[in-house]
Amino acid sequence: MKRVTGIGGIFFKSKDPKQTYEWYSKHLGIECNEYGASFEWREKEDKEQIGTTAWSIFNNNTDYFNPSEKEFMFNYRVDNLVELLKVLKEEGVTIVGEIQEFSYGKFGWILDPDGNKIELWEPIDDGFEKEKE
Repeated sequence: MKRVTGIGGIFFKSKDPKQTYEWYSKHLGIECNEYGASFEWREKEDKEQIGTTAWSIFNNNTDYFNPSEKEFMFNYRVDNLVELLKVLKEEGVTIVGEIQEFSYGKFGWILDPDGNKIELWEPIDDGFEKEKE
């Protein structure tokens, strides 16, 4: 079974997310909305399939990264979240919370040995197009 298939997103904390978004927009050209930016790319095996990688800044007081106390969180794309979480649990990996489902995919969370919270995402990439409409 494939485990991680790519990077789904990069999330980090800021004392002033709005100001930080403006800095990234001005100096690095990253166009953001209230949720951050979404970078589109093409699947290697199917050039017609568009994928996305999210980039978001959270307020320092967010509890979204809990129980991790780190300032960042990575999101990795996976093929089969339910099966992967079963295997990871059997391997002794700490699972955080319950699976959540949205029009753009399923999400689950784990902790690495250093206490970093990792978000696992089984994407439905065309779900982002539906959200934009």
